[in-house]
Amino acid sequence: MSSMLLLLLLAAPREVIGVHFGWGAFRDGGRCSAMTEPQRPGRDDARPHVALTFAPEQNQRGQFYVRLRRPSRDGSAVLLRIDGVPFQLLARGSDAWSPSARADAAIVQAVRTGVSMTVESRSTRGVTVRDLYLLRGAATAIDAAAIACLKAAGKKPQSDYIGRL
Repeated sequence: MSSMLLLLLLAAPREVIGVHFGWGAFRDGGRCSAMTEPQRPGRDDARPHVALTFAPEQNQRGQFYVRLRRPSRDGSAVLLRIDGVPFQLLARGSDAWSPSARADAAIVQAVRTGVSMTVESRSTRGVTVRDLYLLRGAATAIDAAAIACLKAAGKKPQSDYIGRL
């Protein structure tokens, strides 16, 4: 188990739903997330990671978020590539996220079926920063997070909901 995942497991008040290879599924109140860290762990203060978050009460179905290794340069693009397919992200400081629910759905589908993804940004010092994430276990963690949140919200998980993530 990776050091970042261990830190996530120990972070309160998250409830661990399950761990699937390098991915973890967690519940924190009305939100559930599938999370992982890059292949090259960050410094203790950086803790880069990605999360796909579900919150049925806010109609969030796999909202994509990434904590960058270094703060991004103002105005620079953050590029997510999943098996070579590019997705441009919005960024502010060390945080980046998808621009829309439609982009979230496309990213979730690509993560579920992909092998690897990279997140590329330009730091405030002008250095290109690239992190590699492996996707083995992602589909299982995504399903576990989505189903756990639906159940917690008192909703019956339906196969069409999972299929539309």
